[in-house]
Amino acid sequence: MLLYMSQSQEATPPPLHSVSVAGVVVREDGRLLAIRRADNGTWELPGGILELDETPEAGVAREVLEETGIHVEVDELTGVYKNTTRGIVALVFRCKPSGGTERTSSESTAVSWLTPDEVAERMAEVFAIRLLDALDGNGPHVRSHDGRKLLGVR
Repeated sequence: MLLYMSQSQEATPPPLHSVSVAGVVVREDGRLLAIRRADNGTWELPGGILELDETPEAGVAREVLEETGIHVEVDELTGVYKNTTRGIVALVFRCKPSGGTERTSSESTAVSWLTPDEVAERMAEVFAIRLLDALDGNGPHVRSHDGRKLLGVR
């Protein structure tokens, strides 16, 4: 920090990042909650940008409810994922449904409970891996991607 503060005013500012949160909501039967996004039609986890005045756990509960109508209990952090192209750091939490009824929103055109196989079929790898990581019990995982493919994965 001292090095940055001691640099001249002409120095390049630090890169900006945004922090998002997403919920891997797992029902008792093992099905996973997913949405089809209204803006681009892709299947993803419910989630969004963390507000400045909220905890990550409160943010994921709010986002899941807003996008799906499902209330959740947040269990644990299962992964940290960075989109290196867009500068987004996503915190992904495993959650349990605790009430509510599935419904779409202005951000989702479909809400569905998918099997792990359906997740792999419908979602791009960079999003499907987040769900699958949450199920393996070996987290939290830390991964990076460029928006299309995972980086540094063998």
